[in-house]
Amino acid sequence: MGPYTIEEVVSKNVVKLKLLTSMRIHLVVNVSRVVKYKEPMKRQRVEEPNPVEVEEIEEWKVKKILNKRKAWGIEKYLVC
Repeated sequence: MGPYTIEEVVSKNVVKLKLLTSMRIHLVVNVSRVVKYKEPMKRQRVEEPNPVEVEEIEEWKVKKILNKRKAWGIEKYLVC
């Protein structure tokens, strides 16, 4: 998951993260759970993120809508 911004250093062992309000996880975490974000290297295979469950519905973060079509009355989107 992530990357996320550290909103506040609560103590030397605890940080508060800046998260979306739709995420149902605790904002305050132990520093042992936090690692510095590294950009992917050139030609490095990037794993697709798993969906985030919001109110028992799976959701993904969409960067851009590439195409849209209608099939059997249902709109479908090609996204990245």
